[in-house]
Amino acid sequence: MADDLSSITKDVFLGKGLKNTTLIWRMVVLTLAMVSGVYICSICLKQIGIGTATAKIGFLDIKVLEKQCPEPNIEPWEIPFVHYPKPKTYSREECACNPVRYFAILSMQRSGSGWFETFLNSHANISSNGEIFSVKVRRSNMSTITETLDTIYNLDWVSSASKNECTAAVGLKWMLNQGLMQNHEQIAEYFRIHGVSVIFLFRRNLLRRMISVIANEYDRNAKSLNGTHKSHVHSPKEAEILAQYKPKLNSSTLMHNLKQVSDTTKKALEYFKSTRHILVYYEDVVKNRTKLMDIQDFLKVPHMELKTRQVKIHKGTLSSQVENWNDVEKALTGTPYENYLHEDYRR
Repeated sequence: MADDLSSITKDVFLGKGLKNTTLIWRMVVLTLAMVSGVYICSICLKQIGIGTATAKIGFLDIKVLEKQCPEPNIEPWEIPFVHYPKPKTYSREECACNPVRYFAILSMQRSGSGWFETFLNSHANISSNGEIFSVKVRRSNMSTITETLDTIYNLDWVSSASKNECTAAVGLKWMLNQGLMQNHEQIAEYFRIHGVSVIFLFRRNLLRRMISVIANEYDRNAKSLNGTHKSHVHSPKEAEILAQYKPKLNSSTLMHNLKQVSDTTKKALEYFKSTRHILVYYEDVVKNRTKLMDIQDFLKVPHMELKTRQVKIHKGTLSSQVENWNDVEKALTGTPYENYLHEDYRR
């Protein structure tokens, strides 16, 4: 009787042991199946995902690795100037792997930079965002300058010039007197580190520029166009009205003012000579629009016919645009600036 009870007890414990073993194996198989499922899902997400994303499966967060863009077919020296921005405000979507070039137009007021920039912005893949640093707070120190530049080059700057996600070249217009010369060392270093190309745009004839500066300042107060001031116009009639004003130049300070502008231009060329750059003169573009092809080559964008709606204000000879031309001619004759009296162009 005791042997029978012992046998029954053994059978009961053996049965429980077998059930426990079976349950453990089932849990192992279930766990392996779950892990395999999660792994397969993560592989699928990596294959279809572009950029960095997070996929949530159950209580698990799976980081999807960023898809790498193919190496562009460019010369080795170009590599620092090719970028793939990741805007915070939108997705570049199918253009995420389209390379972008960064540029800055360094110029002076009334040097044709606004006119020149409209040509660039007529290109489907170029965004030049205007005179960003005319707002003083943006150039108050290097921190605000850097923050502004980062926003522009990350394609997060919103302006009328902003293109779509397929922008191939992005930049701005920067006047020399807008914090550029005061912070030239740090800005040149920023350009070097971030691969920013520089377009110098100046005028050969600084006397013409001076006339334009004075006339523009006059209209800022006079508001000749129906009570409004316009630095740039889009109709011959408006240009004709503004051109009616003929400034009287101070002949006693004329040479000093011309020398000051000339020296500033030379300093800018020296300060930023280490950058990748191109030097363009306003007069050359006026006489030969094929110069715009050189700019497109410099920015590595496809060639397009660039257009502008702006109309030139001051036309004709210089002598017809200045009230006291005889005084000006006398002051500059026999000086290093005498050529400004004769250098002219037609368009």
